[in-house]
Amino acid sequence: MTRRSRFRACPLCEAICGLELQYEGDALVAIRGDAQDPFSRGHVCPKGNALIDLEADPDRLRQPMQRIGDRWQPIAWDDAFALAGERLAAISGAHGAAAIGAYLGNPNVHHFGSIAYAPALLRLLKTPNVYSASSVDQWPHQFVNWAMYGHQFLLPIPDIDRTDVLLMLGANPVVSNGSLMSAPDVVTRLKALRQRGRLIVIDPRRSETAQIANQHLFIRPGSDALFLAAVLQHMQALGPARIGRYRDRLAGLDDALAAINALPLDAVYSHTGVDPAAIADIAKTLYQAPSAAVYGRMGVSTQRFGSLCQWLIQLLNLYTGNLDREGGTLVNDAAMPITGPGTAGGHYARWHSRVRGLPEFAGELPVSVLAEEIDSAGDGRIRALITSAGNPVLSTPDGRRLERALGTLDFMLSIDIGINETTRFADLILPPASPLSQHHYDLIFNAFAVRRVARLSVPLRDPQADERGDWQIFNGIAQAYAAASGKAFTALPEPLHLIAAGLQRGRSGLDLQALLAAPHGIDLGPLTPCLLDRLETADGKIQCAPAPLLDDLPRLAAELGKPRAMQSLSLIGRRHARSNNSWMHNAPRLVKGKPRHQLHMHPDDLAARGIESGATVRIRSAIAELETEVLADADLMPGVVSLPHGFGHGRPGSRQHLADALAGISYNDLSDPNVLDGPTGNAALNGLAVSVDT
Repeated sequence: MTRRSRFRACPLCEAICGLELQYEGDALVAIRGDAQDPFSRGHVCPKGNALIDLEADPDRLRQPMQRIGDRWQPIAWDDAFALAGERLAAISGAHGAAAIGAYLGNPNVHHFGSIAYAPALLRLLKTPNVYSASSVDQWPHQFVNWAMYGHQFLLPIPDIDRTDVLLMLGANPVVSNGSLMSAPDVVTRLKALRQRGRLIVIDPRRSETAQIANQHLFIRPGSDALFLAAVLQHMQALGPARIGRYRDRLAGLDDALAAINALPLDAVYSHTGVDPAAIADIAKTLYQAPSAAVYGRMGVSTQRFGSLCQWLIQLLNLYTGNLDREGGTLVNDAAMPITGPGTAGGHYARWHSRVRGLPEFAGELPVSVLAEEIDSAGDGRIRALITSAGNPVLSTPDGRRLERALGTLDFMLSIDIGINETTRFADLILPPASPLSQHHYDLIFNAFAVRRVARLSVPLRDPQADERGDWQIFNGIAQAYAAASGKAFTALPEPLHLIAAGLQRGRSGLDLQALLAAPHGIDLGPLTPCLLDRLETADGKIQCAPAPLLDDLPRLAAELGKPRAMQSLSLIGRRHARSNNSWMHNAPRLVKGKPRHQLHMHPDDLAARGIESGATVRIRSAIAELETEVLADADLMPGVVSLPHGFGHGRPGSRQHLADALAGISYNDLSDPNVLDGPTGNAALNGLAVSVDT
């Protein structure tokens, strides 16, 4: 049988690599990188090849399923939509809009049919109880963008292909492929940077990225904000801020620097564990380099001072004159814009969570409060929950409490392809059709890429009669809810219509026909300065001293007076190239090989406790005690232990045969929902105090 190739973007990670998918008849038989893709240039990571496994997964749901007691039975699409609409309308009518909650998982941003269509349903429901994976991930980025530049998605991206120096904190793009710096084949890009300049990695672990850097420095988990403040203090001693290009577009820079300079350097040094001479050298390197960029990702966002870290990173890029500059950090002027008129720029503290009073940001509450909003009695309690492509039982703090809370709901609706640790509690599961049967444009990661690129993925097969795309599911639920509650709703048109309209709002000159004629994608060139033209602050200026960030500095200063607990260890996360949170563990290509679930610990810390590598240990946090296997790892900073995220499968009722058989514990059964970033309430998953013994 003749083999034929089709092309589209990978929907499984942030690198947005181009894929060449090979078919024999209707069977997908092989996947490799698209050598003609102008951005990824043939690169593909293991997750791209795992598309074959996802397509053939025997546990994947192919039709709506209704839970009756402990049994699951098929239900027709029209009946499923009607049931969902009636139950949601009844609960909202009896208890108010706040009685319905919604949780959107990470995969929603990977498919146009979810990210472009879910908001219409949420607006119709009018619930204040919206949660997402953003608040266990990148909320500090978005918050600082909003506070300084006026829009949560005005995100300056390191120009890694042209910069001379890159200082990277809490990021491991060799494994993650860049995330909020989408960069396929990032290893080649970083090695080129290392050859022409200097790559400096600050991390409590000698990560895969640190191993190819010019310089790696250990830092105590959770102290990155103090390190960044020290770098900025040293930089001021070297010379004035290079702000000529935007001198008249700044507000509050002197106030920000004065507040930061109040932190005592000697105490900062001892708290971070970073040599003072190294901090001074980094400041000098950044200040004197022809071009430089500072970048921080997951490790600095998911800590108690995540927002301060992201603010200080922006100030460092600003002070050196590298903000909005080629070779520095630049906002992507995407072909389909996610900023500007009609986009969700963000707002803050318009309402607060019912139980703990934490502020909303950009229309969402921190997911750390989700469990208490379900299981705490009173008016406004969540009684019905919608989840879309998410597994918060494994992905949010104190997952065991949320697990118990889900069992108390009056109704739960999940949009998902499987029965996992979360969706097993649903009364109704609506499975989306394969992404290979739908049109897709990567709305988010094209806008966060290190070059301006665009690609339209077209369906590789026709959807079957009993399949529904994500966009059809969101439309169907909304229409049924509107009918049952007597509200008006007009279904959104098909994706191609929205994609065409989105391109018209952009400044690239591309239209739908141009993308249809370019199956390998289009490279629109490198990033160019545009931030000053696109600021959305009220006065049109960069806000260097936002009040919520200045107000959080005393909390950071208070850390300097606290003695370190010598017996406790600091827990950090760890990611593998063959893993993508909790939703890729049922793919044979990704779970094969050596187990990756173990707790890693420095040999000196093992010896001090009389523990052998390979032993079963107890790991205790403020909220839980769990058992797992431990392995010696000399790439860790002494005093630091590391556990991967996304494990802890095999709960009763889950139906994922490979994932359920994996060993390992859930990181988030240890993470404390009361330990949060100050301004945003983002979960502080890194730097948790734990003890380990046999």
